[in-house]
Amino acid sequence: MEQTEEAIGIKVYNATPPEGPTPSASVSRRPLEPGRRRKAVAKGVQKTISKTSMLVNFLPTGTLLTFEMVLPSIYHHGDCSPVNTMMLYVLLGICALSCFFFHFTDSFRGPDDKVYYGFVTPKGLAVFKPGIEVETPTDDRYKVGLTDFVHAIMSVLVFVAIAFSDHRVTTCLFPGHEKEMDQVMESFPLMVGIVCSGLFLVFPTTRYGVGCLAA
Repeated sequence: MEQTEEAIGIKVYNATPPEGPTPSASVSRRPLEPGRRRKAVAKGVQKTISKTSMLVNFLPTGTLLTFEMVLPSIYHHGDCSPVNTMMLYVLLGICALSCFFFHFTDSFRGPDDKVYYGFVTPKGLAVFKPGIEVETPTDDRYKVGLTDFVHAIMSVLVFVAIAFSDHRVTTCLFPGHEKEMDQVMESFPLMVGIVCSGLFLVFPTTRYGVGCLAA
């Protein structure tokens, strides 16, 4: 005679949960989407830095840092509205101009052991603080020359290579052409690095301007 579990008084519990989606599982998956998005953005930034790390040495110190700090607020989780795109153009223009003009700055250490900065001109160094009691040097190295223009142009190209290696920039400026831009930027930073390295060897500089170590 067969006896059921209720007749015997023993109830068998199954340790494995029943199949099928549960409310807790569906709820727990939703918060992961922002986390996955942040991981994808972090991987993209890490890939950009790894490809362009050798080019950072050609830029003023604060330019790339400023660009990387302001860019997330403009990109705003992929919202590439006309206003955000215009702000991105302004950011790229300001950073490119800073890369250009900072290469026309130089510094000298005065008798008081303070560092003074200024613009290099055809007549010499024009100090930012006029009327200082320290005598401004009039050496030829403080006069503007061809090397300054070469370094300024190369610095702008390096910044463009680094900036356009970021997928956030190419997504907003070239919507629908992300794959083409990824293929171009796979080799463009390397080409810019090789060309700039060669030109910087041919045209060495002794400038210690804004964004560089003081002399």
